[in-house]
Amino acid sequence: MRKPFFISCMLLLGVFSIQGQDSSASLLSSQPLEATFFVGFDGLANLYYIENNVLFKKNNTQLWQYKNLSLGKISKIDLQNPLKIVLFYEGFNSVILLDNQLNEIQKINFYNENSPIIASAIGIASQNRLWLYDSLSQKIALFDYSNGNLKFITPALKSPPRYYESDFNTFQWIDEKLNWFSCDVYGNSTALGKAPSFDKIQIISNQILLFSKGEHLYFQDFKTNKEVEVENVDKSFGNFMYKDEILSIFTNRQIKNYKIKIP
Repeated sequence: MRKPFFISCMLLLGVFSIQGQDSSASLLSSQPLEATFFVGFDGLANLYYIENNVLFKKNNTQLWQYKNLSLGKISKIDLQNPLKIVLFYEGFNSVILLDNQLNEIQKINFYNENSPIIASAIGIASQNRLWLYDSLSQKIALFDYSNGNLKFITPALKSPPRYYESDFNTFQWIDEKLNWFSCDVYGNSTALGKAPSFDKIQIISNQILLFSKGEHLYFQDFKTNKEVEVENVDKSFGNFMYKDEILSIFTNRQIKNYKIKIP
């Protein structure tokens, strides 16, 4: 007679354990940083940040900077290729390409291109191309910055991107209705799910999101349908970045690096 009751208790305990699961972080290091915005690290562990709308690159021995105040506020920085850094100035519909010492390689003003373009999303793609979301056509395109060729690869989106990330072969975005999509360079689009309500967010993979809500950080795993809070991290963060099991948090004029595994 006790077995059904015992089994029921164990099942309930299992449910509570899953719902209450957390992902604890361990502090690895911290360093002071006078900055308006923490951008992140490249693959060579160089640190990038913005202060007074000037981009800085820093390592243990050197400091570089790039400023172009005539183009207004920097909207997005793509660090995927440290030899060709992409700066997007949405207010002036322009992109600047920089080398690894933050020297200007190329300036692109989309107002001057043959096809009318109003870019509201930019990222580096493969083969001398940029990912681009054009708010006029509401389509995603690939722009070849070596010859100025523009190729739209999707039909018009039903809702514009609220947040986006890209790599050389994939453009991912979360629209204003929190729908999460992915598109490859051939224009093949995939619906990945419904993102949670967030203040800030990072796409970790095509199954996992890291996002903040209030003073809390969470991992959302769409494969297991679990939402796990990140524990033991500073709650007063301004920005964060997760890469290779390292969670970097910019807070109170410093960067804190935590070791953490995705649950």
